[in-house]
Amino acid sequence: MVNITIDDKKIEVLENTTILKAAELAGIWIPTMCYSEILEPYGVCRLCSVEIIRGKRSRIVTSCNYPVSEGLIVRTNSEKVKWIRNIIMELMLSRWPNVPVVKEMAQTLGVDKPRFVSLEIDEAADACILCGKCVNVCRDVVQANILAFEGTGIERKVVLPFGEQSEKCIVCGACAFVCPTGHIKIKSLEKERGAKVDFYLGPKTAINIPTLQAVPRVPVIDVESCIKMKTDGCGVCQTVCEPGAIDYTQKDEEVEIEVGQILVATGFQLIDVAQMPQYGYGRLDNVYTSLEFEHMLNSTGPTAGTIQCKDGSEPRAVAIVHCIGSRDENFHKYCSRVCCMYALKFAHLVKDRTTAEVYQFYIDMRAFGKGYEEFYNRLLDEGVNMIRGKVAEIREVPARNGSKPYLSVNCEDTLIGKFREIAVDMVILCPAFEPQADADSLKKILSINQSPDKFFLERHPKLDPVSTMTDGIFIAGCTQGPKDIPDSVAQASAAAARILSLISVGEVAVDPIKAEIASEYCSGCKICNNLCPYSAISFNEDKKVSEINAMLCKGCGTCVSACPSSAITGKGFTDRQILAELEGLLSV
Repeated sequence: MVNITIDDKKIEVLENTTILKAAELAGIWIPTMCYSEILEPYGVCRLCSVEIIRGKRSRIVTSCNYPVSEGLIVRTNSEKVKWIRNIIMELMLSRWPNVPVVKEMAQTLGVDKPRFVSLEIDEAADACILCGKCVNVCRDVVQANILAFEGTGIERKVVLPFGEQSEKCIVCGACAFVCPTGHIKIKSLEKERGAKVDFYLGPKTAINIPTLQAVPRVPVIDVESCIKMKTDGCGVCQTVCEPGAIDYTQKDEEVEIEVGQILVATGFQLIDVAQMPQYGYGRLDNVYTSLEFEHMLNSTGPTAGTIQCKDGSEPRAVAIVHCIGSRDENFHKYCSRVCCMYALKFAHLVKDRTTAEVYQFYIDMRAFGKGYEEFYNRLLDEGVNMIRGKVAEIREVPARNGSKPYLSVNCEDTLIGKFREIAVDMVILCPAFEPQADADSLKKILSINQSPDKFFLERHPKLDPVSTMTDGIFIAGCTQGPKDIPDSVAQASAAAARILSLISVGEVAVDPIKAEIASEYCSGCKICNNLCPYSAISFNEDKKVSEINAMLCKGCGTCVSACPSSAITGKGFTDRQILAELEGLLSV
């Protein structure tokens, strides 16, 4: 520790602390426009200049990179320092007169207008002030070395190598983050015409909590966005984490666990609406899926729960289109079941939060649950327009009289027998529920079946809706078929109860009907291996014969009938037993 004096205030700080940091600890403000906590200070703006005194000598130094020493006397606001700062501020103000940070700093230092006329004046509000933060962060933190200074004096400027976009740029946005004027901008493709909006919950950074309601509430690092993972630079988060919880060497790993029972709850995915171009998703602005609109409604979402169009305005009219890919011969014949009710919920929230007209385009309104029909009647009382008929096309109509373009929803109203065109500002599509993309591969791993709609098949739709044909494997939620939250919770509770009941018994009764292989007759042809629907038959490479896992076998008899050498028989149903039974019957 060393003792220093700053503006007649004696303080004790760690040795090699910069004067700027020491002054900050003492509550003394020193102006600067090029300093950043994450960058190595280099004093290019000179606004942080202070006067230091050692004995009878005094001199001017930049406080951001000058270390303190024992007995040092610092004056941050002497007449000489004020004069230097004012000159620097006048020069900056003369060259960049409209940059907000420059104007604010000049006002703070008492500089009204410059006495000089710059030969290279830049009147843009987001002009580059040559602070060098972008160059330093790209070189020292990101370690990509994409940006650099070119020229000297008033010709100095920040450029890309050879004036071309470099493939080494990882588009991390660090340069735009540290830029004090906004001169460097990250162009978002979301603003392009018809681009899909990235609706997200929670902070959108390389290290974040996935959603604000995440359990457990633990931050994760996005490997695809993290600078450390891309260039081995940065590492700032590790330096500021007091518990030392960040470990960049950790990698995803597979853990093998032996279990007796499995509950499959893989959920669902929404159909890709872009494959139905008539609805304009991904091509027209303000056409959203139900999940995207749900994110918009969330209070922690991108719009803080306000309903707004892409340009930030409140919609005048909103269309909600049911059955996108559901009850459709070209895509999915089944009903997704939950769409009607969440579409009614959307209509209620739009009415509650805006003054917009709401139009519901439906095939049949299926309000099947407790209190659902009453909610439907409530929406009618609130003034929601119900139009029975499929939407044929959604198109954008050009603006008139200087107004913005609107969306025209073309449909047939089957209740009045007329073709209608409804003008709206926003369209919400209700896509079909689909099984997860990897359902086929999971089916093979677990030896369970799928129904024609590709959802996993239960043992019995009424008597045993949570178990499968493979013992010890249960299903719950939308992995079995489309269902809402109450039904998913009820089925999950039932499946958990079944699992616990088997655990509490300790011993499990196994069906005695199994297939058996007489190894002395097995030729090793492997025909049965490929035919078994439960993957109960494996081939023993040492003995060159097939073997049956009795716990997986269900005694279906497929392998028995297919074996060319009759080496496989059904336990309790051998040829000798059947012939003996016939002889007994004939002897009577």
